[in-house]
Amino acid sequence: MSTPSIPFSRRNFLRTSSLASGGLLIGFNLFTACKSDVKPPVDLADLNYNDFNAFIKIAKNGAVTIFSPNPEIGQGVKTAMPMIIAEELDVAWDNVYVQQGVLDTKNYTRQIAGGSQSIRFGWDALRQTGATAKQMLVNAAAARWGVDASELSVSEGIITNKAGETLSYGDVVEEAAALEVPENVTLKEPKDYKIIGTDQRNVDIDKIITGQPLYGMDYKVEGMVYAAVLRPPAFGQELVSFDATEAKAIPGVIDVIQIGDKAKALLEKDKVNWTAQLSGSGKVVVLAKTTWDAFKGKKAIKATWSDATPLESTEFHDEKLNALLDGKDFVTMRKDGDVNKAFAQADKVLERTYESPFLPHNCMEPMNFFAHVTDEKIHLVGPVQTPEDAANTVAELLGRDVADIHLEMTRMGGGFGRRLYGDFVYEAAEISDAIRKPVKMVSSREDDMSTGVYRPSIKYRIKAAIKDGQLTGYQLKEAAINGNMYGLIPNFFPAGAVENYQVDVANYKSNITTGAWRAPYTNFLAYAEQSFFDELAEEMEVDKIKLRLDLLEKVKGTTDERIEYSPERMQKVIKMAVDKSGWGKQPQGTYQGFVAYYCHNTHVAEVADVVIEKGLPVVKKVTCVVDCGIVINPLGALNQIEGGIVDGIGHSMYGSFGFENGQPTAKNFDKYRLGRMKDAAAVETYLVQNELSPTGLGEPTLPPAGGAVANALKAATGKRVYKQPFIEQEELWQAKQEEILG
Repeated sequence: MSTPSIPFSRRNFLRTSSLASGGLLIGFNLFTACKSDVKPPVDLADLNYNDFNAFIKIAKNGAVTIFSPNPEIGQGVKTAMPMIIAEELDVAWDNVYVQQGVLDTKNYTRQIAGGSQSIRFGWDALRQTGATAKQMLVNAAAARWGVDASELSVSEGIITNKAGETLSYGDVVEEAAALEVPENVTLKEPKDYKIIGTDQRNVDIDKIITGQPLYGMDYKVEGMVYAAVLRPPAFGQELVSFDATEAKAIPGVIDVIQIGDKAKALLEKDKVNWTAQLSGSGKVVVLAKTTWDAFKGKKAIKATWSDATPLESTEFHDEKLNALLDGKDFVTMRKDGDVNKAFAQADKVLERTYESPFLPHNCMEPMNFFAHVTDEKIHLVGPVQTPEDAANTVAELLGRDVADIHLEMTRMGGGFGRRLYGDFVYEAAEISDAIRKPVKMVSSREDDMSTGVYRPSIKYRIKAAIKDGQLTGYQLKEAAINGNMYGLIPNFFPAGAVENYQVDVANYKSNITTGAWRAPYTNFLAYAEQSFFDELAEEMEVDKIKLRLDLLEKVKGTTDERIEYSPERMQKVIKMAVDKSGWGKQPQGTYQGFVAYYCHNTHVAEVADVVIEKGLPVVKKVTCVVDCGIVINPLGALNQIEGGIVDGIGHSMYGSFGFENGQPTAKNFDKYRLGRMKDAAAVETYLVQNELSPTGLGEPTLPPAGGAVANALKAATGKRVYKQPFIEQEELWQAKQEEILG
């Protein structure tokens, strides 16, 4: 809910009047003009903005320039965050321009793209920034006219007094710069919003469609060389020796060097933070005039690698996960009541195991980064989701002060968690440090898929106790390769709804690098749990929707502060999805599957409509209801919702990936199938309207999609799928084809 009057934190607010062009500089992110006839201000390169992570600059000509500090990976924060400021600043969105800020840990916190948290964490501070700037400008106008500020009104950057006289923001900006920052500001009520809640297109869309430089791959400077890195072909191997004779003979190849010593030293000192996937092995680097020359040179390297024991394979991982599920080496993350007693006293016990493979990230833009290391500074430019961690690790890696580092963020051609890990940044920095030239490290598609960071392979075992027709016990076990990042989320549904409830985790430590993959820890869990709930309802002989609603009813009024979801909000999206999807009323031959799920602070319900064509499943439509609080940009929200669903369906249906002797079984899209255009289902979206603070949207609709499809497949075939990808469950489709053929 909007707060009419809110104290302002000076730590989040910065102003100065020392710019060469004059004006007011206010900490945060956006670039806008106040009047329709105002053009963008002078070349931004002439403004001294590098000392600030994010700010509004109001120039004497009435223009307002706002820089965005958060990384943009396609989730739309570069549009939505400025909209929040522009709303409270009271300027016309049609005249808003947005510029990407640089890393600046002094003046800004949480410059991260991850966890669908940017809007949620920025909501209050962004509003405060816009409202405070507006109040200072109004106070300056009031002082000039000799009236009380409360007598003035503002609309689209124009201040008006009771006599009808007007001043633009630019007219009073110098007076405003001399005023004290107000201790309290009044924020708008949602009913008064003019920008928030309206459809606004991506602020970079014109540059994207006209091919203007925005991405890391676009960045180049005079004298820059290109680098391709030859890494160990199998996880667990280390470099023994290499012969670069043929590579150096290729036209365009400048030199071949080895790196890795600095990374190995850092690992030995245990100075690597959670985002650093540094290899302790040596790596061979080909330096060339073009990327193509570097790639050709890399293929010509003759390298010898030592073998690790064991070189892991999919069968090996399968055995390890099964052993973990059957063993006792679990860490209990939550324990309510006594599940063992509940199972012993149950009339029925239902137990199922669900399996998922490793998955690569497959960002459209391959990993790349620019680095130029000199004695004076370290200049870094490129696409990274965690710029602060990247800068800190580079400082440790090269033995430099982090103050020496200037890091600029570019727009990213996909992140999905892969660019949380700065290995490509560290490689570029170490290469430049060795050659003391500006360098762009560029990976190929094969590099990304075969030497990357993967969603871990996981197995879930879920067990439920039924007594007198009621769910009396529930136990969830996770076995994962390297652990599932944060482990399970033990306080999500059905936590609080079952008296005897336990969540346990175990992991096998592997040489294969794993980490966050879009909607980490829930991307597969949602399918497993929601498939289990459907089967549980069948076992209990109750309606699937009613089972979920009844369990949520038990959570209402809970005093358990650990519970993260809202039973009321979850019930609302469930009922709305049932209504909007025509649940149970579809024509013969259309099979429906239902899922309700909470993650990343957002409540979602989805219904998938599946048909069988030529004996194989086709997802025709998904009806999705989302409660994410106040929706900043409905158009951007729909893009995120639909993209998450399409992504979730594609990977659960087709995503097959594993390892053989430490090497991935697929190294490019000839052997790894993504969801294709023809596989994309129609998505019908409904947003719950309320005035609650906004929550995440980049990830929450992906996890439920797989579960909705799996439950629809059960309706279509009469059989359940317990393993992803679904399309590989050949016995299921063979039986259906035989049925169709009669």
